[in-house]
Amino acid sequence: MLEHPRQIAYAVQDVRAAAEQWIARGVGPFFLNEHIEVGNSRVFGEPAEFDHSSAYAQWGDVMVELICQHNPGPTPLVGPSGLHHVAFFVDDFDEASQQLTAQEFPEVLYGEAGSMPFGMFDARGELGHLVEIYPGTDRLKAFYALVQQAAANWDGSDPIRSPSS
Repeated sequence: MLEHPRQIAYAVQDVRAAAEQWIARGVGPFFLNEHIEVGNSRVFGEPAEFDHSSAYAQWGDVMVELICQHNPGPTPLVGPSGLHHVAFFVDDFDEASQQLTAQEFPEVLYGEAGSMPFGMFDARGELGHLVEIYPGTDRLKAFYALVQQAAANWDGSDPIRSPSS
């Protein structure tokens, strides 16, 4: 059901500061998106706002995401640090969601970025991290290509960028 991972994400306290540390190690540029709009979200099965920021860069063959949650509430989805999730494109979001749940990886987050659904499933007991899925839409694939191309041509300048730049 899940092909190769498209992204590895790490929980951080401060997205910009974490991106600067990765840049110092030679990874970049990062595309920083603060307070990402998520519609129709539910966390641990209950309607809830998911206010988070992320920075994205290419790390070899895979995208890296640095993620922090601004409104953790009583049960935060994003912890203070460490491996958070591995993300995959799926052909059929609903089918993939049902298969992950059937494998005893319960949904911990559902949301919509525009009209695109995404979900995170709890595989920490078996894999040590969450699994994120989303459809491989043309718009999403274009963003992945943008990040990859920026890394391939990066000369160290403009290390933290807006996704619209």
